[in-house]
Amino acid sequence: MEFRRHVYGALSALAATALLAGCASTGAPMPPSLELPKPPTDLRAARKGNKVYLTWSVPVLTTDRQSARHLGPTRICRSLDAVISQCGTPVGEAPPPTTTPTPPKKNVASTQKLLSNYTDTLPPGLEQHNPTTMVTYGVEVLNTNNRGAGLSNQVQVLAAPTLPPPNDFKAQVTADGILLTWMGMPNTHDVAEIDHLYRVYRRETDSGSETLVGEFQLDTASEVRLVDRSFAWGKTYDYRATIVTRVSRGNNPPIEVEGDDTSPIKVFAHDIFPPVVPSSLQAVFSGVGQQPFVDLIWAPNTETDLAGYNVYRREESDQAMKINTNLVKTPAYRDSNVASGKKYFYSVSAVDLRGNESARSEETSEAVP
Repeated sequence: MEFRRHVYGALSALAATALLAGCASTGAPMPPSLELPKPPTDLRAARKGNKVYLTWSVPVLTTDRQSARHLGPTRICRSLDAVISQCGTPVGEAPPPTTTPTPPKKNVASTQKLLSNYTDTLPPGLEQHNPTTMVTYGVEVLNTNNRGAGLSNQVQVLAAPTLPPPNDFKAQVTADGILLTWMGMPNTHDVAEIDHLYRVYRRETDSGSETLVGEFQLDTASEVRLVDRSFAWGKTYDYRATIVTRVSRGNNPPIEVEGDDTSPIKVFAHDIFPPVVPSSLQAVFSGVGQQPFVDLIWAPNTETDLAGYNVYRREESDQAMKINTNLVKTPAYRDSNVASGKKYFYSVSAVDLRGNESARSEETSEAVP
């Protein structure tokens, strides 16, 4: 009997423990998710002309750290206040993303974010109250029930008006470089803090990167000229020009916004321009006690694409013939193929890397005794 009592006691204890464990695993019921997307923290804004281009990352989680599976539209909020406390009436909406973003997995490098974007057009006269003021933007991502968790980070762009692009923008390939011209434009704003710059860009065709060719203050001249010498011959480029509005801020760096661009101009940098004709050619005979020869020297050409020189010689009443086999790399040449009793007439030309050859220099002569 004693043994049975011990067995029954042990079984009762085990049953109680199992019952308690079962109750603990149930836990308190979790409230249903509100499916509110987490507000973006990486909103960015860039202005060009009267367009403001907004981009942000599509939320991957809700505010209760669940996957954001029911995303709705995104409200676009704009204000002249430094801080937007409430969106009020949005200036537009971005549609829901066409694909559902995937939350990053633990211990796995984060994948590329899914971006959303919206282009806002600034209304005319927005800056009339104060041209140096800033426009503030924020976005609010909603769920399919049109509910959101608040605004994103807020960003600002300059409200000052921009000027239209330069008129009659042209490009011409010259021996000195690519000549860019356009019609001058007066400064139409009398706000002391605002000034304007011409700015010209160059982009190699089929390339994503651009090069700033030059910028300078607005000029009312009938024709403004800029020569681009930093390009490479034999390539095709697109050129565009714009006018920059710049607002001074005391000791702080100025804020800039570019206006709209001119239509791009395509230019093939075809080099058909020979180097400058060599000058100051001299000829000197030497031959005492040795094989006779005539030394030639001339002033060096300064072109950066110079490949070398050709040397021409003739006798009286004859046509000049080239006497060098390969291009002469320095402005000097020794003619050892000379005969006594003859007079020789010499000239030289310059050749660039693309084979363009200059006209021949003025002749010089030397007699061989």
